Amino acid sequence: MKKYILILFLLLFAKLTSQEKVESVMTLSEYLGYVKAYHPIVKQANLVINTSEAKLLKARGAFDPKIEVDFDKKEFKEKEYYNQLNGAFKIPTYYGVEFKANFENNEGAFLNPEATVPTDGLYAAGVSASLLKGFLINQRMASLKQAKFFLNQAKEDQQILVNEILYNASLTYFNWLQTYNEKVVYQDFLGNAEIRFNGTKRAFTEGAKPAIDTLEAGITLNERKLYLEKARIKLIKASLEISNFLWLNDNTPVELQDHIIPNVQTLNSIDVTFNIALFNNADFDINNHPKIKSLEYKIQSLNIDRKLKMNNLLPQLDVQYNFLTQTPRVSNSLNVDNYKAGINFKLPLFLRKERGDFKLAKIKLQDATYENEATKVNIKNKVDALQQELSSFVVQSDFLTNIVRDYSTLLRAEERKFFLGESSLFLVNYRESKLIETKLKAIVLENSFFNSKADLFKAAVISISE
Repeated sequence: MKKYILILFLLLFAKLTSQEKVESVMTLSEYLGYVKAYHPIVKQANLVINTSEAKLLKARGAFDPKIEVDFDKKEFKEKEYYNQLNGAFKIPTYYGVEFKANFENNEGAFLNPEATVPTDGLYAAGVSASLLKGFLINQRMASLKQAKFFLNQAKEDQQILVNEILYNASLTYFNWLQTYNEKVVYQDFLGNAEIRFNGTKRAFTEGAKPAIDTLEAGITLNERKLYLEKARIKLIKASLEISNFLWLNDNTPVELQDHIIPNVQTLNSIDVTFNIALFNNADFDINNHPKIKSLEYKIQSLNIDRKLKMNNLLPQLDVQYNFLTQTPRVSNSLNVDNYKAGINFKLPLFLRKERGDFKLAKIKLQDATYENEATKVNIKNKVDALQQELSSFVVQSDFLTNIVRDYSTLLRAEERKFFLGESSLFLVNYRESKLIETKLKAIVLENSFFNSKADLFKAAVISISE
């Protein structure tokens, strides 16, 4: 006897172990952690920052010092026409000023007279500047400032993109949870229908029940099986949708296994997972919202463009001055008597192109400002509406919980009356159908509540840790 008890215990333990393996729970927090860490679109969103960093590096390259060498030589019929060498080292600065050191060595029978220099060459050191157009702001300066704004804007946009992916992944998880809960409901009531059908069939065999009761119990049983099969297919489809968001580190997609189930206690942890447990409208600063910050950086960038276009309305006045010397090693060889200087002045008569560019820059800036103000109002109203909706869901949930409890009480009472012979199978099935209907409504309401939580998470663009 002890041997059989031991075998039975081992079988029961093996069954429980198997069930534990089958019912491996994946919580919303774990799921979103996988999505944030490994999903390709999240990695693609990170490329936005990398692209902006590359553009910033490119903009800084406009201020790199330069070495220039220009060598030109012509020789024909054993005669050297000219041999020209011009080397320069230039240092551009943030404003429209450029420092320059130059060495020039030219010779030849047909050399241009203005290119004639001493035998050992001619050295020059000087500066060039744009005194009007391009002095306080120029294209290089504007590109560098805009690149910095673009980088900051990209960081905010990246957070919005990641938040969007996590939002879509959350909705998929909630749909999976809903289909799972619906399947559990149909599965539970299928057991009741089987027990009722077998009991009615046995009562008919004993002559206690008419044949029509077995027919009704059989119809109910088949209906439960039909609904369960439909729920099973919906759960499979929802599981496949979940798999779209599950990846490994090496960009390998993962298929959700059958023994993985959602966390039916998600309601207790959703606020912590979405980091909205302490969210409050009164503490919500719209100016710290990533979308608003992104628009602010865009406005600042457009303002730089407006200043550049306004500066282009000024005349172009470029000046340069270079000290000349044959002996650069002698400290006092640079003097004002030996120099090379120049002035370049340009001014379009009508400035139609410049005035048109300036107007377009002002329009773009005004458009971005309007967009920023409208977006602030939209986000505030949406967050407030979601808060009101979530409060309403709590009230609705309390009503449905009471209705489910009352229908359960009615069903138990009707079943007792049925087994005492004081009720009919029709009434029992009716009570049970209403209970199933109400439980399904509660599941749908819970799903809507979760979706609204996700909407709040998306609207406020809240960050979550991995």
